[in-house]
Amino acid sequence: MKQAIRYTIVPKDLAAHLYAVTVTVDVPGPQGQVLSLPAWIPGSYMIREFARHIVRIDAESAGRKIALTKQDKHSWQAAPCDTPLTVSYDVYAWDLSVRAAHLDQTHGFFNGTSVFLRVAGQDNLPCEVDLRNSDDPACATWRVATALPRLKAKRNGFGTYLAANYDELIDHPVETGDFALATFEAHGVPHDIVITGRVPNLDMARLCADLKKICEAQIALFEPKSKRAPMERYVFMTLAVGDGYGGLEHRASTALICNRADLPAKGQAALTDGYRMFLGLCSHEYFHTWNVKRIKPAAFAPYQLDAETYTPLLWLFEGFTSYYDDLMLLRAGLIDEAAYFSMLAKTVNGVLRGSGRSKQSVAESSFDAWVKYYRQDENAPNAIVSYYTKGSLVALAFDLTIRAETAGKKSLDDVMRALWVRYGRDFYTADGGRGVTEDDVEALFQEVSGVKMKRLFERWVRGTEDLPLAKLLAPFAVTLTDDRKEAKAALGVRAVRDGADCRLANVYQGGSAHRAGLSANDLLIAVDGLRVTAAGGATNLDVLMARYRVGDTVELHAFRRDELMRFVTKLTPDVAAKTVLTAESKPAAALKLRSGWLGKIDSQR
Repeated sequence: MKQAIRYTIVPKDLAAHLYAVTVTVDVPGPQGQVLSLPAWIPGSYMIREFARHIVRIDAESAGRKIALTKQDKHSWQAAPCDTPLTVSYDVYAWDLSVRAAHLDQTHGFFNGTSVFLRVAGQDNLPCEVDLRNSDDPACATWRVATALPRLKAKRNGFGTYLAANYDELIDHPVETGDFALATFEAHGVPHDIVITGRVPNLDMARLCADLKKICEAQIALFEPKSKRAPMERYVFMTLAVGDGYGGLEHRASTALICNRADLPAKGQAALTDGYRMFLGLCSHEYFHTWNVKRIKPAAFAPYQLDAETYTPLLWLFEGFTSYYDDLMLLRAGLIDEAAYFSMLAKTVNGVLRGSGRSKQSVAESSFDAWVKYYRQDENAPNAIVSYYTKGSLVALAFDLTIRAETAGKKSLDDVMRALWVRYGRDFYTADGGRGVTEDDVEALFQEVSGVKMKRLFERWVRGTEDLPLAKLLAPFAVTLTDDRKEAKAALGVRAVRDGADCRLANVYQGGSAHRAGLSANDLLIAVDGLRVTAAGGATNLDVLMARYRVGDTVELHAFRRDELMRFVTKLTPDVAAKTVLTAESKPAAALKLRSGWLGKIDSQR
């Protein structure tokens, strides 16, 4: 092969959780080659300092040792040499998440951002990766799962893989182990489902059938005529654990963690809440294949991986994806209208719970993701709004507005397709690579929909007012109401179990507890002399509070650190909404609008 950056990676010590990695640079920089590890991973907007997990690093060239000088927290510079440079290092892999690397006797998993040093100035060269198995007996039957293109195969998928450049290399995570594997085709493209972890009686056939419907519905949304997927192969990598949830998108795969109880069991016909949540997670990450992996904010084209990269557009890339993830379950025929409305109501209630929504717009939330959303503290509900959840409601508001204003002739689907054709479809081609700006987004909404959007962007994206969802849903014969029968007395806190104690995780601004002077992390021990206890994962606080009415005065005792404190407060109404969406059966024009919005996508047409 012509000049390339060549890597090897092998599990070195399973018990110590160490990968041994080498990178060989054929033509090092004449002033001394600089190599670095990314500080963050695309899709997770927080500085994670992956280089801190490198526990040993050496360099050599033509059989002689080459000096390495640490430049900063994630970069090294090799002394000049005129023959190929090989850098060898060990990476500690003990992060059981979708973001980094994990290795033990049960499996190995890594993202390239955690293990592959970037060669400064040579990012665009092809990258060869030799995936090697360990000679540890625990790895004897391990296999490889990755969407990286294979160059030379060995047993069980180990061998040489090829990426066009460093950006592609780090966008293909790798799973190794004794995993369950199944494959289905979505519009002619093979999709692998990999399940790592013990899952008794797993119904892989049902999982394939359900994911196929989701994938084909999404492919048909973006490419209604050709039904062409943007990848040649896709891999769902799932780690099943006792308690866990999360996902991270990549251009041809996704890394997922779920509770093993959420995966379908043979003979289990019902769609459980856990399985529905897992399908929603898969739908979310798969939608990112288009929306953020190819349709990108300009700030991410290309990624700057050594420091924070700010964009005010995460409401579009995460919020709109959150809108479509559940909607696609409905359009794919996996849930019914009532279930979808129930999920939508839950999102509305969650957004209305925190007063942070009146202080921060979704554009500001997007920009501040690095320092606020990904670094939340006990005051987060009072200070920030989620660009995921409110962003999904902004998408809903835009979709309903466009459909109503155009009598169903245009929709948010048309806007997403236009973003795809103009910015995403050719992103990874030689002529592609342009990201989208705020001005681009607003102009495209206006152009595609024909609806005047500037005022709505000011109010809903850059403003902090609550969305007029009841008004927007009315033309679709859907009513949105607050189903609270009467004002309920509440302290205005989120309480969690802390051993045998009740800890106040959040104290909501304006509530009874806030007015009394209670604070987050206080241990609430008594209400009017009755002990507050915790057992079985819950506290008895709701039971105690059920006996009070709005306006009643209560005495509260709590520990703050090791000091006992007394508080007296007058109970105020619970500000939490209990939103319910109800579908009406007429008029016909509204039903037609609703059918266009929620209707099943005919992925075979």
